[in-house]
Amino acid sequence: MMRVLNKPLLFSIAAVAGALAMPHAFKSPYYIHLMTLALIWIVLAQGQNLTQGFVGYVSIAQAGFMGIGAYISTLLTMNFGVSVWATLVIAPLLTGAMAIFAGYPSLRVKGHYFSIVTLAYNMVIFIVLMTFSALTGGEAGIPNVPRPSELTLFGHVFSFEGRSNLNYYALALTAAVLATTCCAFVLHSRAGRVMLAIRQNEDLAEAMGVVTSRYKLFAFVMSSILAGLAGTLYAHYIGFLNPEPFGVDQSLNIILAVILGGSGTLTGPIVGAVSVTFLPELLRFADSFRLITYGLILVVATIFLPKGLVPLVASMWRWLRASQPTGSHNKPVSKA
Repeated sequence: MMRVLNKPLLFSIAAVAGALAMPHAFKSPYYIHLMTLALIWIVLAQGQNLTQGFVGYVSIAQAGFMGIGAYISTLLTMNFGVSVWATLVIAPLLTGAMAIFAGYPSLRVKGHYFSIVTLAYNMVIFIVLMTFSALTGGEAGIPNVPRPSELTLFGHVFSFEGRSNLNYYALALTAAVLATTCCAFVLHSRAGRVMLAIRQNEDLAEAMGVVTSRYKLFAFVMSSILAGLAGTLYAHYIGFLNPEPFGVDQSLNIILAVILGGSGTLTGPIVGAVSVTFLPELLRFADSFRLITYGLILVVATIFLPKGLVPLVASMWRWLRASQPTGSHNKPVSKA
């Protein structure tokens, strides 16, 4: 039992250690900025994976809930003087409360009908953010969104000011680790097993007496809470907020991140989030063909890697392990 548990634990420790070492290996502010955005995307993708990977329901509203969290946090800090540290808790919880009212009726439909309903939610959220300019600033946006105040821990003062701040990178890394850990606990709990059963055969799960709507709503609300957390981190990191990053195209990118990494896995959203963050930047050499090349890569990956990169690498590793000769085969046969 301990051997089974130690492998994911050791992998997680190695991944966190590698993430902590990256800013020291790549000291360029540009790469630190991209890595911070990638960590925020990991929080988003892990939330998307709860509904898309675990339950099998594809939500196209993740960016919309991200926008709700971002604007709630920004308005609380700028209009009411609430601390950014407090909004890191308040904004995701309020986003989850709104998701309850949105998810309860929409989860009564199944399959692509659910996706269409959540698509409509995202469009409504985007339109409200764009047109309610008296509160949200509309297309002009809200400038000078504050960073978190200085934090004193163990006698050290940590400041979060600056474009490529290592302390903010550590804050985003902490959020990504917490989001992944939360999803791991959900996956290995009774709720997680029921969610996987719903993904496999919802009708059979209902026939067994499971109230599937309760677990689908739980996944949808948890996904929205993580989206609200990602939106809060994003708003206070970028320092300028307008509705553009919270449109339907952003929700589709989040879906693609989960598909590209591996839907239904814990490491897949991490790989997918890093990929969709860095790929467009690495393709800048293509200039005007950058977005076309990026789109083609995603299309090819979706067609030929339907299970994602992580399951592909895992299956190749198992195949290599199985193809290696065992110790018993290498022993010479003794002659009588």
